[in-house]
Amino acid sequence: MIYLLLDTSSTNLIVSLAMDDKILYFYKCEDIIEHSTVLLKEIDIGLKHNKLSISDIGTIFVVNGPGSFTGLRVGVTLAKVLAYALKIKIIPISSLEWMATTEFNGDYIVPYIDARRGYIYAGMYDKNLQSIIKDQYISITECINFLPKASKITFVGNTSVKGIETFIKSEENVISIIKKHKSDEGMNPHLVNPNYLKRVEAEERLHDSQNT
Repeated sequence: MIYLLLDTSSTNLIVSLAMDDKILYFYKCEDIIEHSTVLLKEIDIGLKHNKLSISDIGTIFVVNGPGSFTGLRVGVTLAKVLAYALKIKIIPISSLEWMATTEFNGDYIVPYIDARRGYIYAGMYDKNLQSIIKDQYISITECINFLPKASKITFVGNTSVKGIETFIKSEENVISIIKKHKSDEGMNPHLVNPNYLKRVEAEERLHDSQNT
């Protein structure tokens, strides 16, 4: 089985091809401005490098949030189009669970994404990628106070935020996420959407105006 994994949830872009427990192709670009200009090209490069065609892909994993509004739309839309056209399984993956595949020392890992204004998107996972605290939009102070005090916690992120003194940079593990989810049923491509966890700012302003 050939697996395609796409992550456009941040300024990092990840495209990977794998077969069973072997990575065939892995591309990661940091600080990318326009995911759409690179995404298709890297999929094509990965396939050609392994003498594969697009029809050889059997399952698509797509990181569907939380994260960048525009980036998520690009990755999710392309994944949906490919899954529908190829009639193959599509499996959405939480960006926080994806970050939690980073190797760490300790009891639990807390992946986080800066949501600005003292808030983050965060969750907590164990070494088996089991969710201990569900992914959520939460203040940094509340998040830290909510964590079990007796446990050794490792934070993983890509940017520093005030209130989290130390963290490790995310180094996602493609094989780990595939092993956990390859038996998932998958979804109808039409039903896969970005999971922002929080309304975008324009929607929040509209919501606030309708409730005042």
